[in-house]
Amino acid sequence: MTLTEEHAVNPVSAARLGRANKAFFSLTMFAAILVLAIFVGMFVALFDGAWPALHKFGFDFFTTQVWNPVKERYGILAPIGGTLITSAIAMAIAVPVGIGIAIFLTELCPPVLRRPIGIAVELLAGVPSIIYGIWGLFVFAPLFQGTLQPWIIDLAEPIPVLNVLFAGPPFGIGMFTASLILAVMILPLVASITRDVFETVPPVLKEASYGLGSTVREVVQNVVLPYARAGVVGGAMLALGRALGETMAVTFVIGNAHKLAPSLFAPGTTISAAIANEFSEATTPLYVSSLLAAGFFLFIITFIVLMAAQLMLAQLDRKAGGKKL
Repeated sequence: MTLTEEHAVNPVSAARLGRANKAFFSLTMFAAILVLAIFVGMFVALFDGAWPALHKFGFDFFTTQVWNPVKERYGILAPIGGTLITSAIAMAIAVPVGIGIAIFLTELCPPVLRRPIGIAVELLAGVPSIIYGIWGLFVFAPLFQGTLQPWIIDLAEPIPVLNVLFAGPPFGIGMFTASLILAVMILPLVASITRDVFETVPPVLKEASYGLGSTVREVVQNVVLPYARAGVVGGAMLALGRALGETMAVTFVIGNAHKLAPSLFAPGTTISAAIANEFSEATTPLYVSSLLAAGFFLFIITFIVLMAAQLMLAQLDRKAGGKKL
């Protein structure tokens, strides 16, 4: 057998490989199109169900706090405000702390403690939200009401602006309590994802920086964070998505009041909590449509947040001289 004959391609095998490649391409293309079809289908279904309420109330649906099923008047300004406020406070607490935990686990933690702490963080990330809600209602809220909340009210009383944000009787439950519970919920998610991203940084880059005399802080600031910025932002956006759509834990501790009060200690509500509380009581078509319109608006908010994250990553990539995302 000559060398040419030995390495000749079998026509049958080549045809079989071609069919397998085409089948694989078709399967992956179908999966990609299916995701897009689900997204479009959700958008169309929510918009179709929300249209009667949007057509009847117009822009007032988003700018009024009235929620009166008896008179068939609905407005979701209070749930919108509650959703944005609780998510913003939770992210402001959870993201810095989560990144700090990830830095400790990857750069500073003794090897003997790294695995137990990492497992604990991952286990906390998998705890069901209703468990956080029960803990928040029966453990954290009473403790917060009797100790920390009165102290914060007394401390903020003589300070302008703060005396409005932290005013009122110490109920224990309210938007601030819901924000803290959300922060506890998304903290393990941020820490776990950020730690995994930090571990993908090539050791040679960090070793080179240490060799030049950099401190741990300088290595993290100048090497780890720039290299892993896309993963860090992605983890934060994933946590924000969970915070925006969280239902059960928030429903337990936010107070479920359709009113947007200036105090963070006052009861409030979010879009997801309002839908969960009232969908079973929606007996009229307009009532159901109003709840679907609230869900449609939450869908739009989440989509805008994800698009903003992609644009921010593209901007960061251009500043770093990389390719456009």
